[in-house]
Amino acid sequence: MRRRSRFDAALAGLAERLDAGTDDAAGSDDEDVEDDQVRLIFTCCHPALPPDARVALTLREVCGLTTEEIARAFLTAPSTLAQRIVRAKAKIRDAGIPFEAPSPDDLPDRLDPVLQVIYLVFNEGYSASSGASLTRPDLSGEAIRLGRLLIELLPEAEVAGLLALMLLQESRRAARTSPAGDLVTLEDQDRSLWNRDQIAEGTALVEQALSSRRFGHYTLQAAIAAVHSQAPTVAATDWAEIVGLYDVLAEAVPSPVVELNRAVAVAMRDRPAAGVALIDDILARGDLSDYHKTMSRCGPAALVASQAPYRPGAACRARGRKPSLLRCARFHKMPV
Repeated sequence: MRRRSRFDAALAGLAERLDAGTDDAAGSDDEDVEDDQVRLIFTCCHPALPPDARVALTLREVCGLTTEEIARAFLTAPSTLAQRIVRAKAKIRDAGIPFEAPSPDDLPDRLDPVLQVIYLVFNEGYSASSGASLTRPDLSGEAIRLGRLLIELLPEAEVAGLLALMLLQESRRAARTSPAGDLVTLEDQDRSLWNRDQIAEGTALVEQALSSRRFGHYTLQAAIAAVHSQAPTVAATDWAEIVGLYDVLAEAVPSPVVELNRAVAVAMRDRPAAGVALIDDILARGDLSDYHKTMSRCGPAALVASQAPYRPGAACRARGRKPSLLRCARFHKMPV
């Protein structure tokens, strides 16, 4: 409630705070509050602003966090963070950035920076980069709130995909840490603790986005998360479908991180040695020399390689299932 009241007050004084001095902001009194909210998001995430400034400004002006809270989240001195926000507001004023949502023609270019910022906020809450706690529920909760707001006002497929991804990831929060505060990996999580309401909502959003023919990489990542969420155990996971979804994702947005995750899925689908060989190839190229999760990915694959091979995908193929998310993704073809 405290942040909600701060946010409503922020809307009332938007023109003064941003010092924009534009006619667009002056005319906003005649608009609905929801329209003002989405305009504020697009203003704070304007591509003319540096990425770090977009995140700081969004957390301050849209999420209602204090400068001190944002500084603590990103291990930055409050004074440095405050200067970053001041420079961002000056950029908005000097560049004449309008207080408005983009036109339909401009939406594809303008929407992506907004989704990036919301996902950055969620990731900081899902896996905190600083502080004693491994997670920041307040930040991931704010990101999901923004996703809900955005999809109400702009029901685009990739907005639905991002909201689905955040809900599906957030559904595992209660199982991700031990009572001692240590991280619990996916294979060791107590799946009875997963939030089934969030899983159901996220899965429905994935299916909605895939049927639109306009989905992107957030939707594909959400589809992968949905497959995981539907499996009662790691062994019962449809690894063949997950590999196929990573194939589609890698074709659309090539990335060594996507290759790494696909390699682990291959190890689970086929045989451990196949996945380890793919990981070795990725590491040999040097593409992931600074990626901090590499060893945590290699470790499980190497561990599985020392055990008797099994093929969990066979169990999935043996039982009747509804048309797969992979079939939907391949049929509709993601635009690159």
